[in-house]
Amino acid sequence: MRLNRSTDMALRIAMLTAASPVRATVDELATRLVLPRSHVAKVVQRLQRIGVLVTIRGRSGGVAFAEHAGDLTVGQVVRAFEGDGEVVNCAQPVCPLIAECRLRGELRRAQAAFLAVLDGVRLGDLVDGSAGPLLLSLGAPPAGR
Repeated sequence: MRLNRSTDMALRIAMLTAASPVRATVDELATRLVLPRSHVAKVVQRLQRIGVLVTIRGRSGGVAFAEHAGDLTVGQVVRAFEGDGEVVNCAQPVCPLIAECRLRGELRRAQAAFLAVLDGVRLGDLVDGSAGPLLLSLGAPPAGR
């Protein structure tokens, strides 16, 4: 299974904000993750709606990892961005094999297994150990500047 670009961005943004003790702006997130600002803004809004991020407007505002977001799972984020659709759409156009096809069932089983693994990984787990400091070094200005 391949994740769409928004899901990939959402997971990167969640990890970076989880590792950071301070709020970041959308511009800072875009720069540090080398992502388009407009896409980052849209993904941040969606992450805020599902409880991963909190956003604060104004001059001293920004984006921060929500207090209990570390308990959310990667599977929950993936479902929020990918939806519950099947890996393949057998109805558009209608596949002539649909009545007797065994592949569709196997793909459903594989997708369920994929999501079950991701359901076992909390967002907070993604920044444990050396991952947190490494994330914080992304796009940071060199020391001494």
